[in-house]
Amino acid sequence: MDIQFYGANCISISYKSTRLVVDDNLKQLGKKPVLAKEDVALFTSYIGENTPLNVKLAIDCPGEFEVADFSIVGIAAQAHTGEPDQLTSTMYKITANNISTLVTGHVFPQLNDSQLEAIGMVDVLIIPVGGHGYTLDPEGALTIIKAIEPKLIIPSHYADNSLNYSVPQLTLSEALKGVAMEPKETLSKLKLKATDLSDVTQLIVLQ
Repeated sequence: MDIQFYGANCISISYKSTRLVVDDNLKQLGKKPVLAKEDVALFTSYIGENTPLNVKLAIDCPGEFEVADFSIVGIAAQAHTGEPDQLTSTMYKITANNISTLVTGHVFPQLNDSQLEAIGMVDVLIIPVGGHGYTLDPEGALTIIKAIEPKLIIPSHYADNSLNYSVPQLTLSEALKGVAMEPKETLSKLKLKATDLSDVTQLIVLQ
């Protein structure tokens, strides 16, 4: 399984001949989109009429989905700036080749018991860290990390000179100080097998 990071909250997870792309809103941030017509697009926020028409499949809601060799579970969540009774975000637990990955998106850090039960065991956690009221800050990210106890953490949505954020984000170094973790590696692409995972939680930076 391959994982790539493109900036903001946009990541891709590829296995065999299928590629999932999560939160490709790069065009709105001044960068070229990465979605292609053969991709499966996932969005952690409801996009309604803005659903891309030139992809294989688009998902922007909770539910259970089987796509090629992927099992996808969308879990309803409170948005970072949302009201407690409004579950307008979707976290995605994505499983392929015996590896489970959770992409949180911009969620409120206090997950309830039913959400944690739906999430279950997680190997890889992809989580925003940029803060400043727009998304999870290091403290909020650490709250989720401790609740889920993943084997591997990949930070997303931090300061990037190539993106035009409406709200400035923390730099990666600032964010990592906040979660008190040092990167094990910095990679352009993570090629991952289940046997690569350690029982000790590690952090990987993708650039």
